[in-house]
Amino acid sequence: MRRPFKERLAGEPILLDGGMGTTLYERGVFINRNFDQTTLTDPGLVRSVHDDFLAAGAEVIETNTFGANPEKLAGYGLADQCRAINVEGARVARAAAGEDRYVAGAIGPLGVRVEPLGPLSLGEARALFREQTEALVEGGVDLFICETFIYHSELAEAVKACRDAAGELPVVAHLTIADDAGSLTGAPPEQVLNDLLLARADAVGVNCTVGPHVMLEWLEMVKGLSPLPLSVMPNAGKPRDIDGRNIYLSTPEYLANFTKRFLEAGASLVGGCCGVSPAHLKAMSRAFRAARAMSTTARPTIAPVKKAFDVTPRRLEEKSRLGGKLAKGRFVSLVELVSPRGVSAAKEIEAARRMHVLGVDGINIPDGPRAMARMSALALALQIQRDVGIEAVLHYTCRDRNVIGMQSDLLGAWALGIRNILAVTGDPPKLGNYPDATAVFDVDSIGLTNILNLLNHGRDIASNPIGEPSGYCIGVGANPGAPDLEEELKRLQWKIEAGAEYVITQPVFDVAVLEAFVGRVESFGVPVVAGLWPLQSLRNAEFLNNEIPGCRVPDEMVERLRRCPTREEARDEGIRMSIETFRRLRGLVQGIQIAAPFGRVRAAEAILEEIG
Repeated sequence: MRRPFKERLAGEPILLDGGMGTTLYERGVFINRNFDQTTLTDPGLVRSVHDDFLAAGAEVIETNTFGANPEKLAGYGLADQCRAINVEGARVARAAAGEDRYVAGAIGPLGVRVEPLGPLSLGEARALFREQTEALVEGGVDLFICETFIYHSELAEAVKACRDAAGELPVVAHLTIADDAGSLTGAPPEQVLNDLLLARADAVGVNCTVGPHVMLEWLEMVKGLSPLPLSVMPNAGKPRDIDGRNIYLSTPEYLANFTKRFLEAGASLVGGCCGVSPAHLKAMSRAFRAARAMSTTARPTIAPVKKAFDVTPRRLEEKSRLGGKLAKGRFVSLVELVSPRGVSAAKEIEAARRMHVLGVDGINIPDGPRAMARMSALALALQIQRDVGIEAVLHYTCRDRNVIGMQSDLLGAWALGIRNILAVTGDPPKLGNYPDATAVFDVDSIGLTNILNLLNHGRDIASNPIGEPSGYCIGVGANPGAPDLEEELKRLQWKIEAGAEYVITQPVFDVAVLEAFVGRVESFGVPVVAGLWPLQSLRNAEFLNNEIPGCRVPDEMVERLRRCPTREEARDEGIRMSIETFRRLRGLVQGIQIAAPFGRVRAAEAILEEIG
């Protein structure tokens, strides 16, 4: 009769099982099938794997549910079977384990980007994990093993979901690591262990990706840092492609030798991951029996450490002149100038001087709008700040850089004096004149906002300290006329939760649309700056109506332009309509951003004179 697992964990080391997925693969379940569903379609096959691992000496077997969360199952059209797969996975394992061995509910990552790199919040991730954990509890698991996570923040939410679903059932939390034994994100081990301790994991460790040699290095590196039991589940070395099949070449004897060394280094749980077969586990079991007594060394008690580098960020009023006015509730004015297509920015700098004389608060500089190659927005921003003395609001897109390049750019921009960033996803290349160019999109504007906010807290995205923090005033975009307004509002809320401090709307032509939008976002608690686009011609209005999603020029404005016999009269009419629109929307928002279409600033000058 098995004791409660926590009691067992406090005693002699425990042998976990091997690689369920690769063993199923070896027995004919190919990679184009969903391995988790195999429990429903061929429970006898799954049971045979459990039986063989138990016969080899495993004291704990994992359920065949590694990818059985709603997000991963949705990729196979199986999201509605989440509960059934997990419940049955636990029941099949329970029947195999009987009353003497333990069943661990296997939980892997969601397979979607979670904040700070993606739109899925940590709270939403936790709710998705809970769907799986509740079903595993229903099926009768004794503990959970959360494994193969890259991001320890996502792993912490999985641990919390286990706590939500099962109270005090034990939870083992596994990251996967790189060839240098470090986190794949670069997060320091102290930070990882501390966060998992605060999430109330019962044991921490590593699994998958690397073989036993690297995992021994990790174990020796962290054994003095954690008060929790440590766990390792290596692959059987690196796989080799032999005749189209992934073959793991580490022998059972090799794994047995490292099992002894794991136990000597203080591991409390040892098992195997990809490529570790029942034959490997049988050899590991023999080494286990010979070395059990060597793992009883007392572990140090270490309290959670404070994140010394998690500094208090600057207040909005301290970040920039623009931030100061926004924080005080004062009306702000911005003018948008697009970078030149060549190497000279003389025209744009002269336009910025004219705007500065009229009292504009900042020059907004788009980053490759419509996916067209221009002088970098950062280069123009620096020239304007240096030569004119007015603040720039630098648009920064996610299209052209991975998260490494983004952080490098943003650290450099701060060092060069940029203080205001507008975080935008960016237009895809197919919209521009280089449709075959490759987009990156490691993150979208939500993930970018998270990155900026982390830098403002003195950390990079892997929680590594950067020394002195940045202090960016962070803005984001929103479209009041979005075809799916509910989705637009949800994304805006995520951006604000990620750290956005104000929002600039896409151009507004119908004030009623803006009024409805402002009413919906009032509770979000951030200033709204309305975009204003002085129409240039009837053709310009028709283009906006038909080729820019979510942009709607009212019929009355179109007709006014239609009645203009010349281009010059159409431009004058466009200016008059912009001034009329501004007068109607001024009381709704805390600022205005005026576009200068085709580099023409006459309309901006007229509206700025109206502002006074």
